[in-house]
Amino acid sequence: MTIGKLNNLVAKLDHRWISSILKQALMTTMVSKVHLSTIPPKPVIPSKKPFKVDLVGGKRYSWCTCGHSKKQPFCDGTHKTKAQGLSPLRFVPEKDTTVWLCGCKYTNNRPYCDGTHKQDFIISAPLHELN
Repeated sequence: MTIGKLNNLVAKLDHRWISSILKQALMTTMVSKVHLSTIPPKPVIPSKKPFKVDLVGGKRYSWCTCGHSKKQPFCDGTHKTKAQGLSPLRFVPEKDTTVWLCGCKYTNNRPYCDGTHKQDFIISAPLHELN
């Protein structure tokens, strides 16, 4: 192999090596700016008691799932800025009724209260102050 061919080969290898290093640096920079999480956001606790609500049959309601709404227990859209990843639970009661809607946001019978607010993890948790 001649010196000229050897220089060309080294130049090509240097170019590939530099390109590879730059691609790795670029990918590292891009990945570090993206926050990936498979853990869904958790709601805050706006109330440790349920809300007694009179519902109208056939009317659509949006129950707040994030706990940030100032119109508890219903959604006011605050999740769009304070709890991205959580969406309200929309429901339509079949008939006029009075119900207890969950205030702690941890019920297993959403949107209805199932007594979860009586458990230690809710009792000992801080109450979210709406501001």
